[in-house]
This record gives sequence, structure tokens and C-alpha cells, in this order.
Amino acid sequence: MKIGQADYAVRCFIEALKLHDDLEVHDYLSQVYLRQGELDDAMDELRTLTAAEPDNVQLLLRLAQVAYMQEDYSTMVEACDQATKKEPENAQAYYLYAQAMQGQQNMVGAVAMLTKAISVQPDYGAAYLMRADVLLKMGDADNADADAQWLLANMEPHEDTLLLKARLEALRGNADEAINYYNKVIELNPFSIESFRERGQLKFNMGDKAGAEQDMQTVLELDPQQLADVSGEYSAEGIEQRVKQAYSVANPLGL
Repeated sequence: MKIGQADYAVRCFIEALKLHDDLEVHDYLSQVYLRQGELDDAMDELRTLTAAEPDNVQLLLRLAQVAYMQEDYSTMVEACDQATKKEPENAQAYYLYAQAMQGQQNMVGAVAMLTKAISVQPDYGAAYLMRADVLLKMGDADNADADAQWLLANMEPHEDTLLLKARLEALRGNADEAINYYNKVIELNPFSIESFRERGQLKFNMGDKAGAEQDMQTVLELDPQQLADVSGEYSAEGIEQRVKQAYSVANPLGL
């Protein structure tokens, strides 16, 4: 397992379990399956482990993380519920619980769990970011902005935070301010397709068709398949029609 011979390691672990049903071997086997991307097999091993050690919160959280990868949100909710009951002060458990609820489209529940995570760990930046993103999807720009402001004031500049702030300003109708934040994202990550696409949408709405064309050309260069149903080359001739068509198939705020 340590030197990367995963298939052989799996065979050995399975043979070991035939000789003796050992939890440590189940644990190693779950790790190898996970590295190989065999999520169903990894889940089987983790279920065996959590059934044998129902009070082991770390195992419950590992199970929840694998369930998240499988988009099995009901299993994730169950595991996180057990984990939070056993360790009410575990911020990660609430965060994973929020991810599960968001997966189930329970946005209110997700916000509640993220609020609990932050109450347990006040500097939990990922929880602030996720809560702001969920609030933005719910259309609650003011509370989302409060979280964004906390992130800007307390964390190092990060493209996810800046992109969130750009989307917030766009939602509020502050196009110039939104473009300013999209510019900051692109300074940090010149390959941010979302930023170019969404900034281009704003430029187009503001009448800057040349700027919109340039951003859309960058989107197509970075990911030609993203807007594969938009035909024709982008040039000065007919730019309004072509860019409008391109942006009509894209969600301008990524929401």
C-alpha cells in the first residue's frame, strides 16, 4: 500500500481478513479503495468500521466525506447527525452536515448547520464562505455580504472570496464594483473561466460589446467545449448577436 501497489495490497488485505476479521485491516482496505476511486467498496469497509465503533467520530466523518463524493446525501446526513450528537463541539461535523443539506436542496438547514460550525469555531473561514454562497443562492445579499466582509477582513485574499464578492455586487446591481472584484480574481487566477464569463456578461449589459467579446474569446480559449453550441467566430462584425447568444446559454452569476 505504501509503495503504491494498490491491487496487490487489496489482495493481501482480503486474504488477511479471511484469516482474521480485524478492524485495522478493514481500515487499511478502505484507504486503498478510496485511493483507487472504488467508492462503493470503500463505503462497505467504512460501514463495517462504524458499525463496530459507533462512537468513533472520525470514522463517521470519513464515511460522510465518501458519501459526499457519491452524492449520497441521506447517508451523509445520518453520519453527520450521529457525529454531532457524540461531539457537539465538532465544527467539521456541522460543516459536512451543511454540505449534505445543501445537496438535498435544504438551504435553510445548511445555513443553520454552518452557523453552528461558526459558533463552535469562530475563525472557520470555509464555513463563512459556504454560508455566504448559500445565502447568495437564496437571494439574501445583505447577510451573504456580512460573511464576505468578514472573510475579506480576516483572511488572506482568496479567489473564491473575491468571486463571491463580485457576484454579490453584481446581484445588487453595482456593475462597476463587481467588475473591480472580477479583475482582482483574474489577477490571482488568470484562468478563472467563471470570472471572464461573468465579467463579460456585465460588460455586455453595460454596452461594452468590445470588452464582452474579449472576455468571451478568453472563455472559449480556456474551455472551447463550455459553449460548444454557440456557432460562428467572434469578430467585430455581428458581435452583439454572437455575444448575446453566447451569454444566453450561460448563467451570468453562476448561481
